[in-house]
Amino acid sequence: MYGLWKPRVLGAWRVPTTGPVILAVNHSHIVDGPMVIGVAPRPSHFLVKKEAFVGPLGPFMRAVGQVEVDRSTADRTAITQALAVLAGGGVLGIFPEGTRGEGDFASLRGGLSYFAVRSGAPIVPVAVLGSTERRGRLMKGLPPLRSRVDVVFGDPFEAGDGSGRRTRKALDEATVRIQKQLGAHLDHARRLTGRR
Repeated sequence: MYGLWKPRVLGAWRVPTTGPVILAVNHSHIVDGPMVIGVAPRPSHFLVKKEAFVGPLGPFMRAVGQVEVDRSTADRTAITQALAVLAGGGVLGIFPEGTRGEGDFASLRGGLSYFAVRSGAPIVPVAVLGSTERRGRLMKGLPPLRSRVDVVFGDPFEAGDGSGRRTRKALDEATVRIQKQLGAHLDHARRLTGRR
């Protein structure tokens, strides 16, 4: 990432140095995941749609610990692998919106709250800004080479309410709390970096 672009990483010290952690990353461009993997202070295992595991990229992504997800169903294998990452004290990366979009955390899917409540792992919000501002001249689908992309890590927080409940209602309430925290972090990151 540092060879292709100029990432500016802010707040990486906020990521706990040990124990399970979930990175909740906004997602507006294909480069966002690799950017966070490349600049995060700890090795991370992202949930990635199975369609990305094609050609020579597939074996490479599996070898570096990324978790393949079939989004058309409740993928038990991916869920088990993701929970194992957290149970082993690792870092799990999730795009809580489930797919690329505006990257504004406006519509969260239930996966993030499930993993956070089930594992008890703290969530660290991550805002990637600048990846969609301009298109590259050589490769239209990527930001211009050597352009700046900001990656802003926020303060860790707990998704659960402290009761230990794992009911549908508890997960729905956790999703609401998570959405507020992620939205506040994104607003803060935009002010901090001067990006929209």
